[in-house]
Amino acid sequence: MKTSRFRYWKLCSNDCFRSRGFCASAAIQFGTQYTKGPLQASDLQHLLQKCAANKAIREGKVFHGLVFQAGLQVDTLMSNIIINLYSKCGVISSARQVFDRMPKRSLVSWNTIIGAHTQYGEGEEALRLFTQMQREQKTPPSEFTLSSVLCACAAKSAMCESKQLHAFALKIAFDSSVYVATALLDVYAKCELIKDASRIFDSMPERSAVTWSSMVSGYVQNNLHEEALVLFHRAQKVGLQQTQFTLSSAVSACASLSALIEGNQIHAVLVRTGYGLNFFVSASLIDMYAKCGSIEDAYLVFSVVEDKNIVLWNAMISGFSRHARSMEAMILFEKLQQAGMLPNEITYISVLSACSHTGLVEMGQRYFDLMVRDPNVNPNVQHYSCMVDLLGRAGKVNEAHFLIETMPFGATVSMWGSLLNSCKIHGNLELARIASKYLFHMEPENGGNHVLLSNIYAANKMWEEVARSRKLLKDSGVRKEMGKSWIEVKDKVHTFVVGDGQHPRIADIYIKLEDLADEMKTHDYKADPEHDLHDVEDNQKEELLRHHSEKLALAFGLISLPSGAPIRIKKNLRICGDCHIFIKLAAKITARSIIVRDTNRFHHFRNGSCSCGDFW
Repeated sequence: MKTSRFRYWKLCSNDCFRSRGFCASAAIQFGTQYTKGPLQASDLQHLLQKCAANKAIREGKVFHGLVFQAGLQVDTLMSNIIINLYSKCGVISSARQVFDRMPKRSLVSWNTIIGAHTQYGEGEEALRLFTQMQREQKTPPSEFTLSSVLCACAAKSAMCESKQLHAFALKIAFDSSVYVATALLDVYAKCELIKDASRIFDSMPERSAVTWSSMVSGYVQNNLHEEALVLFHRAQKVGLQQTQFTLSSAVSACASLSALIEGNQIHAVLVRTGYGLNFFVSASLIDMYAKCGSIEDAYLVFSVVEDKNIVLWNAMISGFSRHARSMEAMILFEKLQQAGMLPNEITYISVLSACSHTGLVEMGQRYFDLMVRDPNVNPNVQHYSCMVDLLGRAGKVNEAHFLIETMPFGATVSMWGSLLNSCKIHGNLELARIASKYLFHMEPENGGNHVLLSNIYAANKMWEEVARSRKLLKDSGVRKEMGKSWIEVKDKVHTFVVGDGQHPRIADIYIKLEDLADEMKTHDYKADPEHDLHDVEDNQKEELLRHHSEKLALAFGLISLPSGAPIRIKKNLRICGDCHIFIKLAAKITARSIIVRDTNRFHHFRNGSCSCGDFW
């Protein structure tokens, strides 16, 4: 009779949970009416498991009360189920109370509570519990225990503890477990020990989809984007079913490499697998297209997602900002609020950056004041950095310096670097010396700061100071970063440096440059020696300017890409003024769309003009 009653009770309770009208009072009334007596342990276990699966915390607490009424709270299995219920519902304090009061704990008890603390970001407590378990629990930990504790270490980037756990895994022969090995490579990747992570991956006899995803993600986190894509293609070759996390990491790698063709291919896989509408995947795609210079495709991805979250809005506003599309960024900021969303810290950084890229000082100040009054946002150093950049670019270098001196945060390297660059543009030698003094102290290994100050001296024809500054750089042993430009043609990335003579088609490239220069003379173009800051004759300066890396990349693109195809160039330094004029004219003469991504922003050259409006 008891068995048939329980089966009936179980079937009916399933129906109750499927119904949206399930509530605690109805459950109790149902239980007392149909069980004709107090609930048995098996009945309560079943109901508690259903509450956990549905995250029905209110009903779960009622059944927890019935457990006390029935005197079943000392039962280990029952306590484990209740700990799982509270963990699934995010009530860790209640789960811990149940765990702490247990007279006897099983391995499942320890696994569940350690996993709960790890899941909700309480890594230190998870590690402390693991240590306590080692002292109290006679049964050795399982692979799930170790993987949970390693996940806690990964969240904290706890390198020392991770290595100790690795040694422990080797001691108890758990290092070959796919769960433990995956957790180990993940924690090593997050601790920037990517070689150790790769070594573990290569030694694994068996790998899961999570293993592959963690390794691809690890390479991306450590800025090894090419290695990430190589591993992604290796996973494709072995026929591994791709997850949204693997694909999202591969998209991020394409974004960092500006690999648009490969990004398009992965986007096609996402559409085919149905992951394309996932929020985080969509945000990765928007970021990838924006960083690859295709802001129109980024907006297309954004527009097809119906229920947008703040991550998507931020990704799109940031994309418009990077492309100096300030009007679109500001319109999207307004639409975000009209859609009932609240802007957060990242939203304000993006819209302030958009104002900075186009010199909209008054609008930028308005957004900054709006942010300061917003009770949901805490202004941070990045917001002030945007304002310093905005004021400095617009020529208000003294106001930018005053903001640095009076803000409630310590000035960062990026702030002083922005101010120094603004001093170069607007010729403020006094503030340039102040900014460079701080930069030399804060990042002595960065030769670029010495070069920038030297260029400011050169622009003012202070050649003795130039010589002194360059000698100081040489004596320090710090090497300045060489200017480089990249262009992708037929799935291959070609790199150029100033005066390059190594490329297989360098002779054709120089011929094309000469042809362009000759045609530009009819448009009154002449290389401006003011843009070269070497202490040499003007004709030598013109020769040096003619072979800048972005011009070489442009010429190669013109002779290699189909007629009418856009030319996309990436540069590791700020584009110089002469190259900017040259590429504007080249876009007009060749009727091409030319997109250059430098360290500051994207420049879209079309019909003899640039999207930056000559403000960069």
